[in-house]
Amino acid sequence: MMRFAVLQCAEDSDYVKKKYGGYFGVYLRMLAEEGEIWDVFHVAAGDFPDDGEIGLYDGFVITGSCRDAYGDDGWICELLTLLEKLHLMNKKVLGICFGHQILARALGGKVARADSGWDIGVRIINFSSSTKILTNLEMPKTLSVIECHRDEVYELPADVEVLAWSDKTRVEMFRYRDHIMGVQGHPEYTNDILLQLIDRLLQGNFIEESYAVEVRAKLEMEPDMETWKELCTSFLKGRL
Repeated sequence: MMRFAVLQCAEDSDYVKKKYGGYFGVYLRMLAEEGEIWDVFHVAAGDFPDDGEIGLYDGFVITGSCRDAYGDDGWICELLTLLEKLHLMNKKVLGICFGHQILARALGGKVARADSGWDIGVRIINFSSSTKILTNLEMPKTLSVIECHRDEVYELPADVEVLAWSDKTRVEMFRYRDHIMGVQGHPEYTNDILLQLIDRLLQGNFIEESYAVEVRAKLEMEPDMETWKELCTSFLKGRL
C-alpha cells in the first residue's frame, strides 16, 4: 500500500474549505488513487513530519503559498532542511508553484520576483522536444495550465533538466534525476478556485482592479487538467 504526504504551505480559504475540504482535498482530487494512504502536514504552521515518519512515505507533494520561496522564515528554512533529507533518501517529491520554487532553491537554483510581474490566468506552456519525462506518455507539445504567481525560477544547476517554458516564465517545469519534479503552474486548480483567489488578491491589495478585470475576461480557456493529472500521478508513483 503506497503512502504519500502533502506538505501544505498555505492556509485554506473559506471557499476551498467549504467546497473541496481545503487544499488537501484539492490535491487528493488530482493525485489520490484507490488503496493509497494520504496525510497532510501544515508546514507553514510548523507541523513537520519527524525523521522517523519520513521513511513511511513513498512520495511528497509541496503546495503553493503566499510566501516567497527565497525568504528566510523559520518554517521555510526548516522545509529546506527536510527537502535535503528527502533528496538524500531519493524520495519522490513533486513541487507545485511555491513548491516548484522551493525545490529549485533547495537544489542550488535562484528564485526571485519575476521581471514581468504577476502571471495569473490560463497559460499555454511549451515542452522541450528532448523532455525525457514524456517518453512513456502520449503528450502534446503544449499544455494549458492555471498560473498564479509573481516569483519565478531564474537559474538551475546544469544537471537539472528544464522540461517546459512559456512566453511569460522561463522555467515552467523541471526535473532532477528520477525523484524531483517542479511545476510552476497549478494543475490542481479549477477556474472557480482561481476566480476566488483573484478576489482575495484584490481585497488584499496585491493586484489592481484593472488587472483583475483583465484576467477574469480572459478565463475562457479551460486548463488541461486530465493530462496534468496523468503526468503528475505517473511521476509521483514511479510509472514514467
